[in-house]
Formats: sequence, structure tokens, C-alpha cells
Amino acid sequence: MSNMNRAMLIGSIGAGKSTLTNALLGRKAEAVKTQALNYYDWIVDTPGEYTENPFFYKNIMATALEVTHVLYVQDCTKRKTTFPPGFSTGFNKLPIGVVTKSDSAQADVNTAIRQLRNAVPKGPIVISSSISGKGIEEIRGLVKCHSFQEMKDYADSLPDDVVIFK
Repeated sequence: MSNMNRAMLIGSIGAGKSTLTNALLGRKAEAVKTQALNYYDWIVDTPGEYTENPFFYKNIMATALEVTHVLYVQDCTKRKTTFPPGFSTGFNKLPIGVVTKSDSAQADVNTAIRQLRNAVPKGPIVISSSISGKGIEEIRGLVKCHSFQEMKDYADSLPDDVVIFK
């Protein structure tokens, strides 16, 4: 992974950010509750409170200055989202929506995609599973991209049951 690009993961408590971080880095580790910003190689893992409480948005904004991409993580077993409409448009960063836990028996992938599309009106949405590895390589590839066009060209080469681009 180029040390030029860095991704920040944001999403609600329990959305799967730390598990996704471990999968993206190829690490086998038990995810524990993230209490503070954690920097690992090219990833910044944030506490779920940062997304759930608008009081912490300033922390997200400040941390976004250090990264090239923001990953909006939505657990598809949850029926609610913590992302406000158009949330990604407040960041001058390349957005990537990520549906987590797509292999769960409780998964409702279509609802999660709709929720993410509301928060991330433009850009890729990746359907992922940290267990099966689905979408992990695609997320790494998207983070290597330097522009919307580059992400779109990359996404166009991928199966649309994994990456949806708009």
C-alpha cells in the first residue's frame, strides 16, 4: 500500500470498523472496543461515538485532514444509520461506503446500501464481509486510487455484487 494514501473508518459503535481494519491489514486479531483514534499503517480507526454524537464531528473533521479517503461503515444487520443525509459531501476526501457483515443471517444488504447512498450520494459502495474476505481486496484497491475518476474506472472492472458506483 502506498504510504501516500490513508483511509479513516467512521461508523456507529459495533459497525465492524476494527474488524474491517484487521481484515484490510491482513491481521488476525480480536476486535476490541475502540476508545480513541487508532493509527495502523494506512488506516485510522475511529471510535463509534465520533459518528453517533454530533459533538464529536469536529474530531472527524480534524482527523479527515490527515487522510485521503473516508470509509463510511454501515452494519447491514442494523436497521438504523447514524450518518446524516449527504454526510460525505462535508469532507473534501474520496468517500467509500462500506456495507459490513454481509454474510450474517440477519443481513439486509439493500437497506444498508440505501442508507449509505443517502450519506454518500456519489462514489463507490463496497459490500463486504471480514469473515469471508468479500470486498476486502476491492476496498484496498479503491484506497489506492487518487481521484473519483480513478475509483470509477477501477470499480467498472469489478463485479457489481461487490462494488456499486454512482
